[in-house]
Amino acid sequence: MAGIAQVTQGGPKTFTPADNEVILGGKLVEARTGGRIGNAAAASVKVLGVALNDAVAPEDFPPANGTDALGRPVVSAVPTPTTVAVAYAGTEVKAHYSANAAFGDKLVATANGTVAPAGATPDARTIVGTCTEPAGVVFATNPRGLMRII
Repeated sequence: MAGIAQVTQGGPKTFTPADNEVILGGKLVEARTGGRIGNAAAASVKVLGVALNDAVAPEDFPPANGTDALGRPVVSAVPTPTTVAVAYAGTEVKAHYSANAAFGDKLVATANGTVAPAGATPDARTIVGTCTEPAGVVFATNPRGLMRII
């Protein structure tokens, strides 16, 4: 029997943001055309995981040097990342919530890469994880909390 090469084990896996996408760490990301990623839409069935860092598409990267409105030179001292490490499959991370969630709630993608409780009858394909924040998440006071990615 022929062997196969293992691609990844446990992640994260690195992806490139789609053109005109700003990815923030802690947001859900979904697959886009051309092998790129973007912020997950509400009820997405293409969620890949949670971004571990901020990044922009390579074509959106600002020029290293330019001038300001007064003609003075502006220098980019710190480059903006153009790739995103994405955590998936059993990894526990801090995520951005869009609603209150109790410890143990199943989660689904909501607008702009956030998560919220799945409700009573979700489409099983849309469940992306479980709230693992021991005290739950209270959106009004702290919209970030732990989740385990499915």
